[in-house]
Amino acid sequence: MTAQIIDGKALAEDLRQSFKARVEALAEKGQRPGLAVVLVGEDLASQVYVRNKVNACHAVGMHSEKIIYAAAVDPEIVLKKIAELNADPAIHGILVQLPLPGHFDEKAVLAAIAVDKDVDGFHATNVGALAQGNPRFIPCTPYGVMKMFEKGRIDLSGKEAVVIGRSNIVGKPMALLLINAGATVTVCNSRTKDLAGHTRRADILVAAVGKPRFVTADMIKPGAVVVDVGINRLPDGKLCGDVDFAGCLEVAGQITPVPGGVGPMTITMLLANTIEAAERKAAGN
Repeated sequence: MTAQIIDGKALAEDLRQSFKARVEALAEKGQRPGLAVVLVGEDLASQVYVRNKVNACHAVGMHSEKIIYAAAVDPEIVLKKIAELNADPAIHGILVQLPLPGHFDEKAVLAAIAVDKDVDGFHATNVGALAQGNPRFIPCTPYGVMKMFEKGRIDLSGKEAVVIGRSNIVGKPMALLLINAGATVTVCNSRTKDLAGHTRRADILVAAVGKPRFVTADMIKPGAVVVDVGINRLPDGKLCGDVDFAGCLEVAGQITPVPGGVGPMTITMLLANTIEAAERKAAGN
């Protein structure tokens, strides 16, 4: 058996095409969606992520601003800028690229973003809404994964789901979304005892552990849906996920590739959240 590949790149492109009409409809009402991205430091990977986010905004007709600070910047300067962006009517979404330098209080920075502009879904108020099953903004990567399930017509109700990873960015919100969809969810990590015993039960397996090719074919239940959130650069410069794709392809029922799987969906759902924020503002909500 060879698994069906879930093409995140194609799905992302379809969604982005549908966004253009929504953006123009809002622009006609004086609410062209605007995203501000704040980058602190010179991390090369973060620079690439920020550039891709800004370019994606422009491609669908959105307004976007990029604010860059040196790594040694005083956190108060960044917090002041966030306050200005909170008050700026042209900005509907604010994203602070993580991780921040060590002298920053990351929680304080995320808490400073207005709840109705927190398009990353990391503010404690938005996390609480997600936990209650009534999300306002869903963190972008798990949101993208849920869209992939929807596109693949994957029924989650009653299914055994295992998430490897417990981060606030992916693992925890992913588990909450699966719970809200009716799945029976187990959250594991790289140190979980008998990890393979858990993963072999999974009808749905989401790997977000940050270790290259960590999930191998013998850890997969035949026919399972395998979602690889990881992106790792190997010594030869090539990219791979947290799943041994070649091996698991022969066991899984459906699987996402790296690159071209979850990655394109993450930025796409950031655009979706920003457009939704603008639509709420246009509707007076």
